[in-house]
Amino acid sequence: MKPHGVSLFDARPFFEKALVYGVQNGILGPSRLDSIRNDAPKGMVQIARYFGTEFLRPELEKARDRMVNLVSLYLEDTSGGDLRRAAESLRDHSFLSRSKGGSDMLKALIAMPQNSHFGMHESGGFTDEQIPLLAKWSLRTLPEYQAELALRSQISLLVEAAVWFAEALGKDVSDLEEAGKDAEAVIRTGLLTLATRRKDMPDWVAFEKMILALRKKYRSEPGNASTLADSGADLPGISLPKDLPEHFQKVVEGVRQSLLADLPRILDPGLAPRKLFDQTPAFIGRYFWLEDALGEADHYQRAVSATWDKATSGHGDDSSLLTLFLCLAAGSTPKTLLSEKAAITLIRKIRKSGLQVPLAQQFIRNHAPHNHQSGYLDLWESFVAQALPTLQSDFDYALKDALALLRCECNIGP
Repeated sequence: MKPHGVSLFDARPFFEKALVYGVQNGILGPSRLDSIRNDAPKGMVQIARYFGTEFLRPELEKARDRMVNLVSLYLEDTSGGDLRRAAESLRDHSFLSRSKGGSDMLKALIAMPQNSHFGMHESGGFTDEQIPLLAKWSLRTLPEYQAELALRSQISLLVEAAVWFAEALGKDVSDLEEAGKDAEAVIRTGLLTLATRRKDMPDWVAFEKMILALRKKYRSEPGNASTLADSGADLPGISLPKDLPEHFQKVVEGVRQSLLADLPRILDPGLAPRKLFDQTPAFIGRYFWLEDALGEADHYQRAVSATWDKATSGHGDDSSLLTLFLCLAAGSTPKTLLSEKAAITLIRKIRKSGLQVPLAQQFIRNHAPHNHQSGYLDLWESFVAQALPTLQSDFDYALKDALALLRCECNIGP
C-alpha cells in the first residue's frame, strides 16, 4: 500500500510564525528582537487601559492576547499570508505600529454600515460608543474579518449607489436619512424615474403618475409587459444609466433584476398603485418616494378639516403645532413629534437650505379651522421671530443652543 501523506496543522498566531521565520532566515536580528521585547509590555498596558484597566492581571493577559492578534491580523492581511513579507514588515516597522495597523483595520470595518437602511447607520467613522464592539473584534480571526469586510463592502456600495441616484435626481444623503428607507428602494425608484425620463426624485403624486404612464406605454400590446418580465427580458429604458460609475454597476444590476421581477405586478392595471406600493406587504418599503403632505392634499383636494386633522394627528397644543409648522417650512416630512436625531437633521437642513416661512403660513390659511387661523399665524410668526436667529446661527457649531430651543418650544422625544 502507498503511504498517505500527513499534513500538520500549525495553530500558532501568524505573528509568532512570522517572528520565527524572520529569526531562522536572518531577517530579524538581535536589535530588532530587543525592540519588540521592549515595545510589547508598553502595548499591553495601553490596550488594557483602552478597554478597561491596566491594574488587573486578567485584563493584562487579555490585552496580551489582543495585541498578538491585532499584529497577526495586520501582518497576515497586508502580506497575503507570505511569511517573508510579514517578517520584513516586522523588521522595517515598529511592533506597536503593526498593532495599531490591526486596530485601524477593525475600526474602519466597524464604522462601515451593517445594513442598507438609511435610518439605521451612523456616518462619521469610529466612535467611543463602539469600543465594546472593537473589544470583541480584537480577538477574531482573519477569515472572520475578511467575511465581514466583504459583506459590509457590498452594503457600502449599495448605500453609495443610492446616494448617487439621489444626487442625480436632485436630492442628497440628508434627504435619504430623513426619509429612512433602504438603499435598494432608492435605487429601484431611481431606475424607474430615469426610465420615464424624469429629472427629479418623485413624491407620491409624481410616483403614481410614473407608474400609470408605464402601464399606458405597455398596455398597447396585450401581455407584452408580463411576457417580457416573465421571460427575464428587459423592458426598453429600464437599464443601467450610461453615466453610472463602473464600481456601482454590479450591485445596481442586482437591484435592477429585482425590479424586473416586480414588473408583472407593477404593470398590472388591475392593481391600484396606492394599494400595491403602500398596502401590499411584499411591496411596503420596497420603493421610495418623497413625503409631501401639502402636495398630496392639493392633488386630491381633500377637505380642509380632514387635511388638518391628518397633519396634526389630532393634537392642538402649541408645541405640537410649532413642530408641524417648522417641518413644513423646512420642507421636511410634517410631524408633530420629532426624535432628537430627527431634530438635529432638521436643524442642519434649515442651516443648509433656509426656512420657507410662508409655507407654514399658507398651510394654516388653507387648512386650519377658520376661527383659529389668526391665533395660529400669530403663534408661528412669534416663534419665527424668536427662534430663527438661533436656528441659523453660525456660532452654534455643536447645535446645542438650537436643540435646546426646540426642546423648549417644540415636541422633541428621546
